[in-house]
Amino acid sequence: MEDRFPRVHSLTTYPIKSCAAIRHESVVVEAFGFAWDRRWMVVDADGRFVTQRSHPRLALVRAVVDLPGRTLLVQAPEFPPLRVDLYPTRRVGAIATVWKDTVPAWDEGDAAADWFSRWLGFAVRLSRFPDDAVRPVNPAYSPEPARTAFADAYPVLLATTASLDELNRRLVARGAMPVTMDRFRPNVVVDGDGLEPFAEDGWKRIRIGAVEFDVVKPCTRCVMTTTDQTTAEIPEPGEPLATLATFRRWEGQVIFAQNIVHRATGCLRVGDAVTLLSSQ
Repeated sequence: MEDRFPRVHSLTTYPIKSCAAIRHESVVVEAFGFAWDRRWMVVDADGRFVTQRSHPRLALVRAVVDLPGRTLLVQAPEFPPLRVDLYPTRRVGAIATVWKDTVPAWDEGDAAADWFSRWLGFAVRLSRFPDDAVRPVNPAYSPEPARTAFADAYPVLLATTASLDELNRRLVARGAMPVTMDRFRPNVVVDGDGLEPFAEDGWKRIRIGAVEFDVVKPCTRCVMTTTDQTTAEIPEPGEPLATLATFRRWEGQVIFAQNIVHRATGCLRVGDAVTLLSSQ
């Protein structure tokens, strides 16, 4: 009977925005959200974010935070590894832009810029979100003040396996291929035999383990969901967006998963119970 109740199925971070997912058995929840999640971002010459939306090859870049080695280890197929110092003695100031938000940033130097420029084939740099910077979330949706780093808009994204199963059922019925959860790049995936598809739409406040979260806004989806995260290829142009558009629309946009905002720091673990505190 225990498996009928919602529990954390997986926990994921993306140290460099738009690069490969890193799975964890446990994560620390800190001021920005999950520790080291989207604290780095590739930017163009104007400081504007570069993502898989236009450069799917970023999906093949894997970045791991090596705390004992005090480095961010960046790897890609047939490329030499890149090591970025987690705690440099000197910071180089810059600016970076995510959508309409322009924030202070730290530039990670010429070696990182050269590595990513060679990988993508044009001039880019690697920016880091400063420890003391504040990028607030949209107060129109979040009931209490909160901040995030280089995430699109909110610090944590939650999805459920039941919702993915329903999407895949509809994809197959339309003659399309099923997709994996990594297409949607969640931080928390929730499982449980008793969960209905898209039950998360009705959640307002939840507790995961000992940490409470507000469920603030559906996540609007873009062309990144069409990219296979293991190959950086687009096997079926338009899917799963076309199928989602037939039954998952909100304010004129296609949606899947829910943005959530933490209300305390703490630690989450795979297997933690997910408790519904209030509905909407």
